Amino acid sequence: MSNTQVTKSPKTAFSGTIICIGSAIGAGIFSLPTVSSGMWLYWSIACLLLTASATAVAALMTLRVNLNFELGDSFDTIVRGTLGRGWNIFNGLLFVFLLYILDYAYISGGGSIVSQTAVSVFGVELSHVLASLVFAVSLAFVVWLSTSAVSKVVAVLIFGMIVSFLMVMFDLSFTINWSNFTTANAIENDVPRFYYVFAALPFYLTSFSFTSVVPSLVAYYGKQYTTISRSILLASLGCLLIYLVFLLVPFGNIPRTEFRAVSAAGGNIGDLLDALMGGGASRLLSIFANVAIISSFLGVSLGLFDFIKDKFDFDNSKTGRFKAALISFLPPIVGGVFFPNGFLYAIGFAGLVLAIIGLIIPPLMIKKSRQQFKEADHGSFVSSNFVIHTVIALGVFYATCHVLAMLNLLPVFK
Repeated sequence: MSNTQVTKSPKTAFSGTIICIGSAIGAGIFSLPTVSSGMWLYWSIACLLLTASATAVAALMTLRVNLNFELGDSFDTIVRGTLGRGWNIFNGLLFVFLLYILDYAYISGGGSIVSQTAVSVFGVELSHVLASLVFAVSLAFVVWLSTSAVSKVVAVLIFGMIVSFLMVMFDLSFTINWSNFTTANAIENDVPRFYYVFAALPFYLTSFSFTSVVPSLVAYYGKQYTTISRSILLASLGCLLIYLVFLLVPFGNIPRTEFRAVSAAGGNIGDLLDALMGGGASRLLSIFANVAIISSFLGVSLGLFDFIKDKFDFDNSKTGRFKAALISFLPPIVGGVFFPNGFLYAIGFAGLVLAIIGLIIPPLMIKKSRQQFKEADHGSFVSSNFVIHTVIALGVFYATCHVLAMLNLLPVFK
């Protein structure tokens, strides 16, 4: 551990902003319209603002703690260095569970997209088992090949995702029915819209979390608090605006009453696409959905693959990489094939885990680091007791919302 002086860097905040946004935005974006349909637009905006603020502060806390360690030290190292071995083991287990559950979510969503694309583009119907296997095995092969192969594929996919997102949102903006945002969508015997907020919050947390990339930003920029913190704040704002657009367009094109059918069908990505399909934007929607979920799957899978390879000390030979790939991909593939409609459930579980490792552990770390590195954290806004306790309370609140929803104690729009 080190408290070396901050050095100047010519790098701007742009690269860090893109890294954070790319880490946060993935296939989970498709869950937001469905889980938000009960509370509709105005409460959805409130959830966006609350979650963006909470995750940004938690990321700044992680940054503040990370600056007290050597460049290149990972999240694993800073948790162990501040909270001890027990918390580090707990955090590691949650991290692995998170990666597995996200891979399952992406295989579930990917199989749904493959099925929907095969019908709409080629007129061929695939079973969910075959569609999920095609999606998972083909991409697992890319991860098995090399990290270089993944990085090249992801770079192309991110460009395609940006272009297709802008084009499809532009096209669908012309078909928005503004009356959808008014009380004309009131449903008889429906509960007040505010009640649907609580079950939706864990999904919002999954969509905004990029705390895990903070150590990578420190390794990239050096100990440049101002530049990295600017990247974090700009990324939070960028994600907020992107998600707002992605809520406005589906809400404007699909009446609130019709979202019940989407949710009842399982709320998978293909179900939302089917409801949005029509006009010239249909092909663009398929392209955007495919590249979003493929890039998300590859990014998460590479992290899980490297963790497994390191944990079991597998070498980098084809055999060693095959063993790592088998442990990494077999459980989520089995889940995605035999439980194909678990996309929303998996994203919700990811929100539960992120409430702990993304909103509870960072304030605990910075509270401990104030005692270890008093001179480094003195006077920081994110180090104040009020902010620390507020973020911890929000983490507990988000986690409680998921548990209550899982126990069917919260209203869900179906």
